[in-house]
Amino acid sequence: MEWKKFKPLFRFIKPYWVVLLLAIFCLILFTAMNLAAPWLIRNLINTIIKGAGAGIDFGKINTLAISIVVIYLFRALAQFGRNYVAHYAAWEILEDIRQYLYDHLQELSLKFFQDKQTGELMSRVVNDTRNFERLIAHAIPTIISNVGILVGISAILFSMNVKLTLLTLIPIPFLIWAVLKFSMVSRPLFKKAQEEVADVNAILQDNISGIKEIKAFTQEDYESKQAGKRITAYTKAILKALKVSAIYQPGIQFISGMGTVIVIFFGGRLALAGELSMADLVAFLLYLRMFYQPITQLGRINEGLQQALASAERVIEVLNVEPQITNHPDATAVNNINGEIVFDKVNFRYEEDEPVLEDISFEVESGKKVALVGPTGVGKTTIIRLIPRFYEPQSGKILIDDKDIQDITLHNLRENISMVLQDVFLFNGTIKENIIYGSPYASDKEVIEAAKTANAHEFIQELSNDYETKVGERGVKLSGGQKQRISIARAVLKDAPILILDEATSAVDVETENLIQDALDKLMEDRTTIVVAHRLSTIQDSDKILVLERGSIVERGTHEELIDAGGVYSKLCKTQTTADLLAI
Repeated sequence: MEWKKFKPLFRFIKPYWVVLLLAIFCLILFTAMNLAAPWLIRNLINTIIKGAGAGIDFGKINTLAISIVVIYLFRALAQFGRNYVAHYAAWEILEDIRQYLYDHLQELSLKFFQDKQTGELMSRVVNDTRNFERLIAHAIPTIISNVGILVGISAILFSMNVKLTLLTLIPIPFLIWAVLKFSMVSRPLFKKAQEEVADVNAILQDNISGIKEIKAFTQEDYESKQAGKRITAYTKAILKALKVSAIYQPGIQFISGMGTVIVIFFGGRLALAGELSMADLVAFLLYLRMFYQPITQLGRINEGLQQALASAERVIEVLNVEPQITNHPDATAVNNINGEIVFDKVNFRYEEDEPVLEDISFEVESGKKVALVGPTGVGKTTIIRLIPRFYEPQSGKILIDDKDIQDITLHNLRENISMVLQDVFLFNGTIKENIIYGSPYASDKEVIEAAKTANAHEFIQELSNDYETKVGERGVKLSGGQKQRISIARAVLKDAPILILDEATSAVDVETENLIQDALDKLMEDRTTIVVAHRLSTIQDSDKILVLERGSIVERGTHEELIDAGGVYSKLCKTQTTADLLAI
């Protein structure tokens, strides 16, 4: 087994070594008490047998009986300590792993999440890490305890009768072979089961999030079948793994049972021949039960161990993913950013053979407004994603105040940029919590002022608990226009010098659009603004308009200049004007 690949998880154990040592001490004490009990019972039987002819020593019998009671008491206390302390350490370690895994996911670049389902990642954070608790609190303590019992009992048995002990070892190679064989066969099966349960989580997360669309398009039957396929696939995968376990467990018990038969057969003959006392035979049988029990337990715990290792592999797969976008070694924070933006021969592609932006160069002066227009899929949204370094261009430079954005720390860069996007995301909290999301220390007065600027204060006051109203998951309790104005209020409160607007007025009615546009006009005052335009009427006052086609800038100028040029922009304006008139 390549334990090196699990090294990233070992460091989480280090802070809890004292607690784990305490758990190990309890394990050793528990093992010692288990080993001592049959020995005292053996002595008790010997005392009774010898006393039958020469007079019973009640004092010794009482002492041995009390000793056995004390041993059982200490064994109970040690067992409690073993169970609780091991679980305490396991859950604390599990908490640290989950926190680190979540933080690591936050650091990964957006490209990582493009082909990942939310439910599948949730499964790795919750379900796969859950199996570590079984490893730390159950598998490892059981292995340590049982190895100790095996070593101790072996020494005791050899001291009692070497010949009989050697006979009891006959099944051991077969047991070891069975354990190793199970490990090789079962872990891939349990890993497959973990992958299937991740798929179940993914489809459930998608379908619950999209329940409105499912109902709107009457796709309940279809989605039920799709979910059913995933659930069935998981059931088949886990049953296949459990089938191996079901074969394995009886096999282990059969092999260990043969050891008991050997002891009874040969031990009985030795006892009849006078080579082994009856007390030793009873003790041998008591120890023998304890001798094979650890091996069978190791077999059972191996199932949990293989599940835990399969889960560990899936977690490590995520931990081994390096963030593509990080702070450069010489990156620094910049104070008092004015907001001048320059794109210098920028080229970008999401996939190797699919160019999205080619030789993009333009400048946005501080405090000015530049609009990006063009058909869907020409790279407008990609341009605005490059400014906060959500993605990295393959070549070219992006400068802010004459400084390459790669030389600015990510946190500093992004805290100087506010974004209002078409697809507004609100967290499942209150109105206030969503507004202050980028400015957590803002006062109530500042929150209200930001809401007023965003034309949101009036509708917020009409809600059941005004600013303390819960918005629901993704803001489901609010209309599209209301969510958009909350997003604008959030940007107002952040008060960043650079503002990015991505079709912020699309898909709303005319009255709401006017409210949003009025709020945006207030927000854009004295800020460097880049606007991705859906309705061209909203960007006619821009200081510069850039027209994109097939990933390149084909026209640039003011609204009047581009209309007079009679090119692509002029045609877009005429087409949209005609469409608006037909809509009336």
